[in-house]
Amino acid sequence: QVHLVESGGGSVQAGESLRLSCLASRATRPDECITWFRQSSGDDRAGVAIMGAGSGSTFYPDSVKGRFTISQDVAKTTIYLQMNNLKPEDSGMYFCALRRNCDSWTMRPSLYEYWGRGTSVTVSS
Repeated sequence: QVHLVESGGGSVQAGESLRLSCLASRATRPDECITWFRQSSGDDRAGVAIMGAGSGSTFYPDSVKGRFTISQDVAKTTIYLQMNNLKPEDSGMYFCALRRNCDSWTMRPSLYEYWGRGTSVTVSS
């Protein structure tokens, strides 16, 4: 069991940056995938960044590659999402999530056991 709490959302102008944080109630485990999802109004949750908690390897979809960076702190209890050069289409609720058996970069929401409640990001043009 793990509890996840996101923070750091807000309202910014296009081109600005935000850093989201996800505080976990325990350290992430080497076999887990840490993922940030975005849910825009009316859409399904879509993964925007994934990291192997043990390897530190990362994967990003093309829509955010080069602009978003996922990382975790040394204690492995806080997961970050650094978002640069934000665009209006980046607006939405952002959720962090964990799943076990990180053997692929699949970001299908149904595979994830643990979710936070989200933090809202609004990017104005």
